[in-house]
Amino acid sequence: MITSSLPAAFILLMNQTPMELFAHGGIIMWPILVISFLGVTVAIERVIFIVRESASREPEVVEKMLEQVEAHDIEGAIALGSRSKDYVARILTYALTHREQSLANAFIRASNQELQRFQQGTAVLDTVITAAPLLGLLGTVTGMMRTFGAMTGDIAAATGSITGGVAEALIATACGLLIAITGLFPFNILNSRAEQAKHEISDAQNAIELILKKDETHSA
Repeated sequence: MITSSLPAAFILLMNQTPMELFAHGGIIMWPILVISFLGVTVAIERVIFIVRESASREPEVVEKMLEQVEAHDIEGAIALGSRSKDYVARILTYALTHREQSLANAFIRASNQELQRFQQGTAVLDTVITAAPLLGLLGTVTGMMRTFGAMTGDIAAATGSITGGVAEALIATACGLLIAITGLFPFNILNSRAEQAKHEISDAQNAIELILKKDETHSA
């Protein structure tokens, strides 16, 4: 009976508007809607953040700062970096400003603060990607429970309930998978951009340490 209800369920789904599909998806569609809204909001905010950070990148300023440090013009490098919106330049500026206490510790502190900005939202997207299929699976279970519950009585009279239960299971599963698959794209992009930022910061750190060590060697 369930097998014969599957084509009817597909026909029901094909003839539904999005609002009707939501209504036929059962109560589980509400938490699915909430996490989808949360995921979309975070994804949009993170995309805007990445675009802004990419637009504010000034690698030539970073190079000029390193050149000034190599030329023993630390104050000039700090002044140049303080005018830049580049996050690597900000890190170098903070590290050079606090170089007398500990250059390495200042660099690590500034790097962690900047990298935290890149990693914001990834935990939320990870939760959405994980929770959406599980909620869809829960909707599948409740839909099949409704189907089997309808089969306990007069099967011929309960055909509509059986079909509705199967449709509920299909809608919840499809929505959960769709949200998870869609959320993977911004999640991977964010992780990739955070890794790129780590490499850029690490390159700047290695460069300034080499310059300062070379100066110390020459002084000795």
